[in-house]
Amino acid sequence: MRKSNKRITDMAVIVDLLNTVPVGRLGTIGPDGWPMIKPLNFAYLDGRLYFHCAPEGEKLDHIRYESRVCFELDLPIAYVQGTHEHPCRAEYLYRSIIIRGQARLIEESAEKVRALDALMAKYQPAETFGAYPEEKLAITGIVRIDIEEVVGKEDLGKGELEEQALAALRSGAHLPLVLTRR
Repeated sequence: MRKSNKRITDMAVIVDLLNTVPVGRLGTIGPDGWPMIKPLNFAYLDGRLYFHCAPEGEKLDHIRYESRVCFELDLPIAYVQGTHEHPCRAEYLYRSIIIRGQARLIEESAEKVRALDALMAKYQPAETFGAYPEEKLAITGIVRIDIEEVVGKEDLGKGELEEQALAALRSGAHLPLVLTRR
């Protein structure tokens, strides 16, 4: 990372982002040599990422061709408006993560169930749910990403902007905010 002062070094912050950000983006390379980025829901479990998909399709074609993948997620915190006199002072406050890893299609039913349970807990935490029917489990694609590298990056601004960004994160405010310099 070029700007090391923006690196997130606290693993608890990274894990919190993995557990709370709803959408990530999977980057793959296909047999035609073209990169592809797909947004998807995901769950973080036991140091790995999981997502579900159809048992066949472009994502799996790419993963079967090249298992090395990149995964990105970001949390927009605030857009800081520039002024009429200083439009270049506009900036964006954020946290983001980029992961490199190996993606594998999961076949084992027990691991599929653990992954689906993690997804349900993340996206429907107040709900209770029963067992997954075997016939549905058999046709549900579950991909596991074994993480090899994770890099977190943030720009929370400076001074008063940083205080406002951190307060917004602590309060659970709906993000991103729109802030104006004083």
